[in-house]
Parts: sequence; C-alpha cells; structure tokens
Amino acid sequence: MTRSSNAARSGSPEEWREAHNEVPLQSHNPRGHRLAIVGLGNIGFAIAKKAKAACGMRIIYYDEYQKSTSQEKEVDAVFYNSLEELLPHADCLLIAIPAVPNGDPLLNASTLSKLPRGARIVNVARGNLVDEDDLVASLKSGHISAAGLDVHYNEPHVNTELARMSNVTMTCHTAGGSIETNIGFEKLAMENVEGVLLRGAEGAQTAVKQSQLKEPRENGCGTNGELTHTQTKKHKMVHEIRSDSKRAEKANGILPSPRTATQGST
Repeated sequence: MTRSSNAARSGSPEEWREAHNEVPLQSHNPRGHRLAIVGLGNIGFAIAKKAKAACGMRIIYYDEYQKSTSQEKEVDAVFYNSLEELLPHADCLLIAIPAVPNGDPLLNASTLSKLPRGARIVNVARGNLVDEDDLVASLKSGHISAAGLDVHYNEPHVNTELARMSNVTMTCHTAGGSIETNIGFEKLAMENVEGVLLRGAEGAQTAVKQSQLKEPRENGCGTNGELTHTQTKKHKMVHEIRSDSKRAEKANGILPSPRTATQGST
C-alpha cells in the first residue's frame, strides 16, 4: 500500500509503472487467510466481524479469557491457549490489547521468529508492545513481509528505519479517530460521572476499579425526607452534565435546534 501510494504521488511515470506491475505480485487476497487476533475485546471483536464479513478471513485468537461459545460462533473464531500456540498459524497478526503490566514487548526476536515466514503484523494497540529494532530485522530478512503500525514505541517520534520501508504502513495513532469517536468519548465520560453520582459504583458503564470509588458519608436524605447537602450537589452536577452533553451534541449537529424540530413535525 505504501509503495503504491508513494509511486502515485511521485509524479514519475516510471515509478507508477513499476508499482503497477510489481505490487500485485507481492500482495495477497485476504480471503481464506487466517487473521490471528491477540485480544478479542471490543476492538478486536469488531475488527474480527469486519474481516470475516468483508474479506472472508478465518479468525483465530488468543485472549486471557476465552470468549463465550455464542461470541466465537458469530465470527467462527478458534481459541488458542497461549500466544506461542497462536503465532505459527497466523497469516496476519493483529495486536489489540492494552500494554502488558511489566512493560516488556509482546513481539520481540523470539516471538517474531515463531510466525510463519511472510506473515504480516498490524498493531493498533500500544507502541511498546513491539520491539521495533527486532521488527526492522525481521522485515529486512523477509521473515515478516509487511507491517501496519498505527502506534509507535516512542511516539510522536517514529522509528526512522521503519519509516523508510515501503512495506510498512504508518499512521499517527488515528486508527479509531473521528469526530463521532471524540463525541462518543465525551458523552460516555459524562454518562459515567452521572451514573456514579446517582448510583455509585454500579452506575459506571465502563470498567472501573471498584476500590477507587468511595461513597460519600452523606448519601441519602435527611431525617425529614429533605435532600442532604451532598445529594443536592449531586443533582446539580448531574443537571450540568446533561446540559453540557446536549449542548455538545447540538453544536456538532447531532441534535436539531428547537426551531428545526418544530418545522420538521409540521
């Protein structure tokens, strides 16, 4: 992809012809090939569904926890008990997990060598999951045929050797970036705050360490059924959160203005 794109932008008819003739001979149709996913969480599973539906890829995966039978069946996924067992079967390896606790790279010279010769690597997770020097060596040797990197070990500084390689596609940690994504993050944060204020730890919509959530000493009504000072502050904050959320949606064109809504109903 990078070579073809660069050749098209070069303005050189010779480079264009070379890419036109040679790139198809170095490329594979993903249909029928195995996409090995490390981390079948929300992101990994969404990619699996698209890869299977749009590209006809076979899904195999490794995760700390095996998914339910119904979830596996949805994408015909095959579970492997360890990364070492998964790697030899990967035509393309997708990394979609958080950074490992000890900070060690998931892919290094040892694990890269376990992939089949010619395998491809895609990292949309964290840059420090890949030892970039070892990846450079694997690409130069031809053991790894190509890589797609949205994240980088020392971002915003990228590995200059990887950047010079025509079989490496690089982006600026924007794999999931969009206007709608940013709005969704803001809205979810507001809904999380509102949920915790009103219902405590159980009100959080996303994963939270429960031990970090502390109930205030005043969390109920007064003796006469009146709201305590803490409850009053909670309700005021929730009202402000809801107002801010609606203003943000309206500003981004998600909610119609009252006048537009009235016109549309007539």
